[in-house]
Amino acid sequence: MPTPVRRRRAVSVLLLGTGLLLSGCGLHSADSGSTDDGPLTLGFVNGGNSRFHTCLQRSVEMAAKNNFARLVTANSGQDAATELSNIEDMIEREVDAIILQTVDTDALKRDIEKAEAADIPVFLTSVSTDPDDILGAVVVDLEAVGRLDARWVADDAAGRDVQVGVIAGAPGAASDLLTDGFTEALPSNAEVVAEEPGMFDADKAGKVAATMARAHPGLDYAFVANEQMAFAAREAFDAAGADRVRIVTVNGTDEALAALKDGRFSATVSNSAGNTGELAVRNTIALLRGRKAEKIDHTPIRLVTKGNADTAPLYCPADY
Repeated sequence: MPTPVRRRRAVSVLLLGTGLLLSGCGLHSADSGSTDDGPLTLGFVNGGNSRFHTCLQRSVEMAAKNNFARLVTANSGQDAATELSNIEDMIEREVDAIILQTVDTDALKRDIEKAEAADIPVFLTSVSTDPDDILGAVVVDLEAVGRLDARWVADDAAGRDVQVGVIAGAPGAASDLLTDGFTEALPSNAEVVAEEPGMFDADKAGKVAATMARAHPGLDYAFVANEQMAFAAREAFDAAGADRVRIVTVNGTDEALAALKDGRFSATVSNSAGNTGELAVRNTIALLRGRKAEKIDHTPIRLVTKGNADTAPLYCPADY
């Protein structure tokens, strides 16, 4: 798929300065010798309304503004059919590129083909696919995230036979990569006795945790696919008398760092939604303009526990 922006607009724009401005301040890339067709219009199709999705959208909005790009947004609400409808709407709006946080990796090929037929490139966040089919991606290595939590469980269990529960997110999307990475990296002495989707919804996750606690009174650990669900799971486990269950989770929000310090959580894996959104906009614009950028970029990840919580990366910087 060609990367230069389609020539639809006739107004030129001057981009001021170069370099990445940290804490959500976008990349203002200079190319004073070139003539652009005016501000780019980017479409951002978000996948849901969790803390991750909210911070991702805020960072995309700020980065677009700082890079003089127009932005059109939509939310798929964890529904693949709505995602396709949102892609079609972006096509109707004739955006220059679509930044997509997909809800269903199985449906992604269909979404990309729909946009490609309209000559609109797609840039992915969190996951990737065949690089030849997309403009680019900012990838969180979700399987590696799951593996980090699994290794903590392995170290903590120290060879004891233990029971593990998994509260996943929405089936068919990023959650599958997370949970597969976690379960496949568990040692043989750790048995997964229950796995249910929490749909990235706190109320649903709390109900799943309560059911797990009743069905598996010997449960030792729970892997929960994001921290919003993990807080609800913690309350449900405690209410059911399963306060011994150790929770490992994902994101690295300020609230989760506090929960690590007071013992509600045992481990989390930081992956900044702010960084992901910032990189997505920056790299989308650079690739559309034919400038140098990583086609497949990566959001840094890090295991965080009580011992290193004070030095954990910011999940969603205050400017967002």
